[in-house]
Amino acid sequence: MATMLRNPAGRRADALVERITDGPVLTLAGAAEPGASHRPEPAVEAPAEEPSRALALSDVIAVHAGPGEALIRLAYRLGVPGHALATPFRRPPPLRVLATVESPNRGDRAAGTALRAGHFLIHGVRLPIASFDFSPAAHHAPGVERVLHSFSWLADLAASAPRSDGAAVAERITSQWLKAHREVGKGAAWDVEFAGLRLVAWLVHAPLVLAGHDKTLKSRLLAAIAETAAWLDRKAAREPAGFGQVAGWAGVVAAGLLLPNGKPRRLHGEAGLVKALGDMVGEDGGVLSRCPAAQLDAIRLLTDLIACYDATEVTPPPALGVMRALLVPPLLALRHGDGALGNWQGQGAIPADRVNAVIEASGVRTRPLGQAGSWGYHRIKSGDTLLQFDAAPPPRSRHARVGCASTLAFELSDGPQRIIVNCGGAALAGGQVPARIGQGLRATAAFSTMVLDNANSTAVLLHGQLGKGVETVEVDRRMVAGRGREATRIEAAHDGYAARFGLTHRRILTLSGDGTELAGEDILIPSAKNGKRGKIAFAIRFHLGRGVEVQLSGDKRGASLLLPDGRLWQFRMGGDRAGAGEITLSAEDSLWVDGDGRPHATEQLVIEGLALRSGGQFSWLLRKTG
Repeated sequence: MATMLRNPAGRRADALVERITDGPVLTLAGAAEPGASHRPEPAVEAPAEEPSRALALSDVIAVHAGPGEALIRLAYRLGVPGHALATPFRRPPPLRVLATVESPNRGDRAAGTALRAGHFLIHGVRLPIASFDFSPAAHHAPGVERVLHSFSWLADLAASAPRSDGAAVAERITSQWLKAHREVGKGAAWDVEFAGLRLVAWLVHAPLVLAGHDKTLKSRLLAAIAETAAWLDRKAAREPAGFGQVAGWAGVVAAGLLLPNGKPRRLHGEAGLVKALGDMVGEDGGVLSRCPAAQLDAIRLLTDLIACYDATEVTPPPALGVMRALLVPPLLALRHGDGALGNWQGQGAIPADRVNAVIEASGVRTRPLGQAGSWGYHRIKSGDTLLQFDAAPPPRSRHARVGCASTLAFELSDGPQRIIVNCGGAALAGGQVPARIGQGLRATAAFSTMVLDNANSTAVLLHGQLGKGVETVEVDRRMVAGRGREATRIEAAHDGYAARFGLTHRRILTLSGDGTELAGEDILIPSAKNGKRGKIAFAIRFHLGRGVEVQLSGDKRGASLLLPDGRLWQFRMGGDRAGAGEITLSAEDSLWVDGDGRPHATEQLVIEGLALRSGGQFSWLLRKTG
């Protein structure tokens, strides 16, 4: 089946949601086109050259509201106080958290134990609490800021000990944070994503921070909860589409559920949340940032939010359950045989226990995504061998978290052993991964794919953003005849080098039916009828998994790859066409970043040489021999 993915491409998802919900799709009369809003404000049309590929969830499952609730939502959005709408002519009730939330999500026990011992444990780095700078002017690594300001550490603390043992630590850190962040809206802490996650964490783990004997802290924290909720009421809608906006709206909804007279806020937040979820997710259930960590975070956040509904005995909008069910299959498609995720879009190999905990807490039981759309990661499994292939354009800058130029890269594993990997870890730079190499880990050369003239297939910019490069990827996946069992063949081509070098990179991967052979071809095709003259340097990189021992053959056209558990694979170069000189195979140093942010020294195989600007074809084979 051949498809073409543009960056981005529009497509409705009604059939997909109908399959998930096992029933007819509920659509509003006169529903708008995908990405349109059903809120009263005028919809803002996307530029013609960038049509939306987001899931129009608000078209598929609308928030049910009668005329009275619609009027309340409108009045609240216009600035009428919630207590005036919920209980008119009465004084506002005292501020308190109305229910105890029992979320099935569990934090990192090791990180929680470290907190009780007096330090944060973030991406493997220990940061003493006693000397930690909580001030808004402090400059911390992005991963540290995220843990600190989102208060995700509360879940870790809750997982490490009974509430009575962790309460003192929670109060100590919370008190220091509140003292340092008295001014609402100032500093990194008031990023909408952090503020939304923080508000949800405060409400879900309220007994841990509010049940102590410090009445002053309790009063200050309740005031901070109210201030944050009011700030998000105004700011969430202005946040660009993505996980940050979803987190902001989730905080609004959680406050509407768990604070007094919250129904108007909840109704307001639900409408915004459903639209934001649709804007964040593609038609196949993958987030448009194409980031595994964002996919995992979204599932976890929805589980926490649904637990808030359960605690208050309020029925959540059907869209939340449908969305959570849509998010799980794409995540499962990125699990290797060891249960951990592949290294994509700046992430390390997120460990199996962390992934399993989030999936189990969601309660969703499903299979990995079979055919990828805008998510782009194709999964092919034969025997014990599993192939992951990036066959989509990178995320747009407005969606990118830590955008990487990884188009047509692949990862390969044999059971629990990884053979071919990507470096990963750019999002974890500043911890054990040195900050100075973070930008390099986003480059095309940090992925197992072809690089021309040492240039990125898509421009890598500062602050996780991406520039010009790959716009279109053509994909064709089919079954072909093989020895014994049918093989799976996937062919993809990208235009990232067309403007600069006049060449299109086409990659063909064929995995045998028993999983013992992966045949590859990397082809350079002139993008214009008359190809350019001259030569261009190329390198095809195969980053090897941790612990893989490589031994080059005597003719330097092959290598043996001994896996840590004794399995043996052989790599062999094929004949090359249109090579302009000697094509060599070498082993070079590389690194691989695990899910805890630890870099590991590894090796990589590199096929390199000069290719004619009129095109070329370079084949290779990976075969299991023991």
